Amino acid sequence: MPDPRPTVRTIARALGLSRSTISNALRGLPGVNAATRRRVQKTADAMGYRVHPFAAEVMSQLRRSSQSKQVGTLAVLEMDEAGRPPGAEIFNRLLLEGIETRAREMGFGTDRWSFGGTEPLALKRLNQVLQWRGIHGLLLLPTWSEPDFRDLDWTQFTAIYLDYLIQQPAVHTVCSDHYRSLFGALEKARALGYRKAGFAVARRANDRLHGRWTGAYLGYLHDHPEMKLVPPLLVDELRPENFLPWFREHNPDVVITHWIDAPRHMMAEGAEIPGTHGYICMNVLPAPPEFSGLDLQPRLLGVRAAELVISQLGHHDRGVPAVPANTFVPARWVEGATVAART
Repeated sequence: MPDPRPTVRTIARALGLSRSTISNALRGLPGVNAATRRRVQKTADAMGYRVHPFAAEVMSQLRRSSQSKQVGTLAVLEMDEAGRPPGAEIFNRLLLEGIETRAREMGFGTDRWSFGGTEPLALKRLNQVLQWRGIHGLLLLPTWSEPDFRDLDWTQFTAIYLDYLIQQPAVHTVCSDHYRSLFGALEKARALGYRKAGFAVARRANDRLHGRWTGAYLGYLHDHPEMKLVPPLLVDELRPENFLPWFREHNPDVVITHWIDAPRHMMAEGAEIPGTHGYICMNVLPAPPEFSGLDLQPRLLGVRAAELVISQLGHHDRGVPAVPANTFVPARWVEGATVAART
């Protein structure tokens, strides 16, 4: 009859291995070869062994207080892509700062990997290097394309993706709550007295968010009939040639967009910002400091992602999740000089 409460000692006795080898294999630490790690994990699963998260955390804290050695390493994976929008490099750098800070506090180091493609040979090599180094926690930075990571050996990894886009495979995500954040921007505009909010967005940016921006805009105006509906400007690329005809025709009293050149073109048409018209930037990160708008809080996104992937490692939770979950972080409103109370 199997031990009703298997322990590291029980597994070590069954396999004829030391307790330290069993412990390191279960925690995914380097120094245990891949074949032994798989054998330990398979035996532990068969015996019904489960890591007690609170006990694991206590032991982790004791280890960190008694020695400077790291508990483990997380891999931060970044695609080397052309054509990414302005601000992507800054956004990813701040994500990495949040990841590194929280990982270090929890006893983990980080390795940043930049690679140009996800063809099978490239992923096979990445898979080998990660396993050789005993790395099982992955953090996938936002991508502009839709890469396919299915050729990684997901039995060995747990991952968090810091965006919406990757579906091959679909893993747990930590991302900005764009829907709620746009609701908040519209609420701010309404409270200031704006009644004709215009929304302009590049189609690909909206598609990457599964339509959350346009859905939030239309949903908010449906619930607030005092706000006049302006047909959203949804185009392949925001340019003066498509923005200005829309602006002239509808004359919104406030423009909400991620296009940081919009205020310049609005003023060229005679708009006074924030006198006659307002402007709300949907991502102030690459924008001038005087812009009003939304801070998507990339550092906080990185912190949350590190916490979640380390938690999954502590629970020996590897593989593609049966039901991937999304963790949303709302944007922070940034006061600026491009909106003002209407008189």
